Amino acid sequence: MKKLQSLFIGILVIIGVLALGVHHLQKSSGMSGAKVLNVYNWGDYIDPDLIKKFEKEYGYKVNYETFDSNEAMFTKIQQGGTAYDITIPSEYMIQKMKEEKLLLPLDHSKIKGLENIDSSFLNLSFDKGNQYSVPYFWGTLGIVYNDKFVDGKNMQSWDDLWRPELKNNVMLIDGAREVIGLGLNSLGYSLNSKNDAQLTAAVNKLRKITPNVKAIVADEIKMYMANEESAVAVTFSGEAADMLEQNEHLHYVIPKEGSNLWFDNMVIPKTAKNIKGAYDFINFMLEPKNAAQNAEYIGYATPNKEALKILPKEITEDEQFYPSADLMKHLEVYDNLGSKYLGIYNDLFLELKMYRK
Repeated sequence: MKKLQSLFIGILVIIGVLALGVHHLQKSSGMSGAKVLNVYNWGDYIDPDLIKKFEKEYGYKVNYETFDSNEAMFTKIQQGGTAYDITIPSEYMIQKMKEEKLLLPLDHSKIKGLENIDSSFLNLSFDKGNQYSVPYFWGTLGIVYNDKFVDGKNMQSWDDLWRPELKNNVMLIDGAREVIGLGLNSLGYSLNSKNDAQLTAAVNKLRKITPNVKAIVADEIKMYMANEESAVAVTFSGEAADMLEQNEHLHYVIPKEGSNLWFDNMVIPKTAKNIKGAYDFINFMLEPKNAAQNAEYIGYATPNKEALKILPKEITEDEQFYPSADLMKHLEVYDNLGSKYLGIYNDLFLELKMYRK
């Protein structure tokens, strides 16, 4: 019996030592209690220096995890088991997350700096009254081309991607809404079409572009275009800005037929544990100096009108990334298509990928 008691006491001592070790490890790394803030964001979508600044000013330890698509983010939060305090989805996904009751409504009395946001980016259809979200970045989808291989006059329209001289020289962004959308846009249809005949026509047209498609990729587009491994790419404006910095021969164009106007906003998932920290982070990112620093680092357009006053004019007056009011009229925001048509878009995109092979 004494041997059993000694063994039992020994086990308890070991458990106690392990627990104490874990506690000290968490404490030393700043990961204990409410002073941890879990942020779930797109890859490379915040200046790392801002995270350090936030940690220093507010005393939090930030756990920063990334996702590569709205759908991946949605699935992970929907499945539960996470404790993300902040995530940054796009407009149509915010609408879907609201419908699925995955977001906490915002207490505007705890938000400081919302008045810094240009009114044209508030109270939009996907979140009336900004009940659930606060603007983070906005931008467009367009075409990057290299003037060593392509005459800029011949790259002003989606239809120019089908030019025979671009055989095996076009890179497409790896996204169903984006690729199916450019097919729809090129035919004068809405990016949010639920018309089966229009979708069929768009896919039939996209099949004809396959000889020109060198690859369908995501973040790798930046490297390929900077290294001049392709003449043309379809990508987002912020990614394009990064490419243009790396290679002076690259240019960004928003096709004349129109394109996608997107918004990424900060939200608080319903599984958040550190609500106070989430509001602190939102308020921190609404500060004009921080918003300007983030915009200059990332390359996307900021909705913060006070931050625009801080940014260099060569950035804010560049219509490639801050389009004119007239061009903005030709841009369209993605709607939440619903599960049925989202599935159809995904299936059609997969079919196109398989068709290339």
